[in-house]
Amino acid sequence: MAEDIIGYEHLMQDALRSVVRAALQQAASPRGIPGKHHFYITFRTKAPGVVIPEHLSARYPDEMTIVLEHQFWDLEVYADRFRVILKFSGQPHPITIPFKAITRFFDPSVKFGLQFEQHHDQLDEARMASGDDSGHPAPREAAVEAPPPPAAGESSVVSLDAFRKK
Repeated sequence: MAEDIIGYEHLMQDALRSVVRAALQQAASPRGIPGKHHFYITFRTKAPGVVIPEHLSARYPDEMTIVLEHQFWDLEVYADRFRVILKFSGQPHPITIPFKAITRFFDPSVKFGLQFEQHHDQLDEARMASGDDSGHPAPREAAVEAPPPPAAGESSVVSLDAFRKK
């Protein structure tokens, strides 16, 4: 197989992240999140650019999921990240999440979900941010067969692994 010089996998991941960005931009508008939409956003807590309170970083050393539904404030969406104020233990805290740190996005109101892969450059950035400069590549998940279509009433999660060649 020829080398992918264009980087289609990276382009696809960026395109899918633009879906998350657009949904958050709608939520940040003066009208807020439309209808019954709400978002579950899972992200890597140690990823470069993530800003969360230290007690949350200690409690969730790898991944954390936030919910944007009723109680969130000052949502700001930028080209590469978003910032929002959420309450944790009754106290408001601003958090910043780069889009590259997001591993899953789910809107249960319409059963829509996206799952993102970590690229080698993101793994290297995270390893450097955590002080691990061993140079050993992090293990990657093996490609899998395309999952069966969801049954009626189940969610649809888009994962690029389903379309990879073995």
